[in-house]
Amino acid sequence: MSPVEPLSVMRIDARARVPERMSAAAAGIDLAACLGGDEEIVRIAPGARAAVPTGIAVAIPVGFEGQVRPRSGLARDFGVTVLNAPGTIDADYRGELVVLLINLGPDAFDVRHHQRIAQLVVAPVAMCHVSVVDALPPTQRGARGFGSTGT
Repeated sequence: MSPVEPLSVMRIDARARVPERMSAAAAGIDLAACLGGDEEIVRIAPGARAAVPTGIAVAIPVGFEGQVRPRSGLARDFGVTVLNAPGTIDADYRGELVVLLINLGPDAFDVRHHQRIAQLVVAPVAMCHVSVVDALPPTQRGARGFGSTGT
């Protein structure tokens, strides 16, 4: 995927906001909530989470993934972030994008229709195959884990 290749986006809901890049050099394109009917607001209580629909589906090219990431302003101002950040959208998924938000702030947070709630970064992935072996190649670090390289 070249830097200027289009991302195919399909509106599942006619009222969905098409994702947009908010500056020319932004890595992510903003995803917006698509709330319909009686769900014009989704209230997320402190410590609670919500699955927020976007009303769109995308076609990620093979060899790439879509990474759903938090919006820094929501995190800074309200303590609202993406629960499984980064959430992965596989190249063969064609369903609606739904963003799992969690409110880590002290106050309830209201998500409104068309509000920008997350960002989507399309990034290359290594498509490896799994090979079971009896031993792994040695390294200087070996199996030393958490904190083993210092603080």
